[in-house]
Amino acid sequence: MNTLSYDATGAARKALEQHLSALVEDRVATRIFAKDHTLWGPDAESESAIRLGWVEAATVSRSLVDGILELRDALKAEGVTRIVLCGMGGSSLAPEVIAGTAGVELTVLDSTDPEQVGAALADRLVETAIVVSSKSGSTLETDSQRRIFEQAFTDAGIDARSRIIVVTDPGSPLDKASRDAGYRAVFNADPNVGGRYSALTAFGLVPSGLAGVDIAALLDEAEEAAEVLNEDAPENIGLVLGAALGGTSPLRNKIVIAEDGSGIVGFADWAEQLIAESTGKLGTGVLPVVAGPNAPEVTSGAEDVLVVRLVSTDADVELGENEMAIAGGLASQLLVWEFATAVAGRLLGINPFDQPDVEAAKVAARGLLDAQPEPTPANFTDGAIEVRGGEWLGDAATAADAVAALLGQLGADGYLSVQAYFDRLAFSQLEGVRDELAAVSGRPVTFGWGPRFLHSTGQFHKGGPAIGVFLQVTAASATDLAIPERPFTFGELIAAQAAGDAQVLSEHGRPVLRLHLTDRAAGVAQLQEIVSSLASKAASATES
Repeated sequence: MNTLSYDATGAARKALEQHLSALVEDRVATRIFAKDHTLWGPDAESESAIRLGWVEAATVSRSLVDGILELRDALKAEGVTRIVLCGMGGSSLAPEVIAGTAGVELTVLDSTDPEQVGAALADRLVETAIVVSSKSGSTLETDSQRRIFEQAFTDAGIDARSRIIVVTDPGSPLDKASRDAGYRAVFNADPNVGGRYSALTAFGLVPSGLAGVDIAALLDEAEEAAEVLNEDAPENIGLVLGAALGGTSPLRNKIVIAEDGSGIVGFADWAEQLIAESTGKLGTGVLPVVAGPNAPEVTSGAEDVLVVRLVSTDADVELGENEMAIAGGLASQLLVWEFATAVAGRLLGINPFDQPDVEAAKVAARGLLDAQPEPTPANFTDGAIEVRGGEWLGDAATAADAVAALLGQLGADGYLSVQAYFDRLAFSQLEGVRDELAAVSGRPVTFGWGPRFLHSTGQFHKGGPAIGVFLQVTAASATDLAIPERPFTFGELIAAQAAGDAQVLSEHGRPVLRLHLTDRAAGVAQLQEIVSSLASKAASATES
């Protein structure tokens, strides 16, 4: 196992001085591993009583390894070498990190964008098996992905049952339906683990193991990390990180997670959903911001920002003010951050295991799908961008004016959330606007791809502090895909998900600017140009 280590300065160091002794005295570490559901207060007891299985996941999951490896070998012998994961939120983010860090191919399909779904279908279908991951099976996105792959296999003359592997809770509707359908394999996960804490359960291990990851070694490392975390001691790195995340005073509620040479691919994206969904509720919480080591938020010196750098174990990192660095192997880090998030929840006075506001956007999207209303008319169109917004748009006449007007709604303690509802693989370059918008606004900026963020950071947007403003980017598609045995298409589904989320955010009083790209390539280029121009003007104003 890579040795876990940390360093901390400023507000982070003071948080450790303030809280570590009490956390040790209250035996928080050993009580978490003993599954003490009283740690988060009376209101959280019923939920936490059925959500602490993750503390023993490294041991419990050991029994899965042989079956996963046997299936991998059998598939490989049949010429099946490509694994597609159909899953959302915690069910997809952890395997993506595990496979990416191991350097093995895993296609993660966590989108309802018809072009991204179509690209996944078109790639080596003959060599493909899918893993359908859902605790209950009721996840609309995952069900839709399964349906279209099942049809594609059948249409290609492939026995679809031989190519579908399911991960779900025991006794779930998906569990029963999959066994009745005769799918290739059904793996049951521990039902006492929530999705975002499921990295070391079947949800993380099955797709990763089938893709070629050494999952036995992963569990070995996690078991060693569990021994370190199960100690009531001030050097317990899980207590340390938890105190820094949730215990600064006054609370620094923007946690900038900066990849700075850790070697763990995409870890900050996984940590983002874990922290945001776990802490963003009851009007409080900490907002994780995924950024580079030299991002504007890192150097801003803002009083509400704490920087956590992900570094390698042999790095000699010089920290700035109010920063923390943490190092360790992948499995160790997964368990440490799960543990620390639970500790932060205790310090924040919230239940880190529920997600009361996630359902609202799902309900709104389903209502829009059922009603099939006409799209809300655009305020105006500028080039390849249709602009929709509230009264705060004022006399904006261009898309650039609209973006500037949205930024004008940002408070001194606010944040901007950019949400792009289309193909994250084909248009990944759009993520580059994040740094520029952070520089222009002087505030933290998050970037999420829809609909996957709805299953994670969407909780913070509605349940956390009411200080966010939202830039939603949707896009027309040149093609659409029918969903077998459903009265709507993928294009209609993703449009309803975007509109539903915008509706709920607006109902919560959050400003939402909706930019619809009538042509994807032209619209992305135009939006990039708009943001670059705003950044240039802001830089010129600063220099003068």
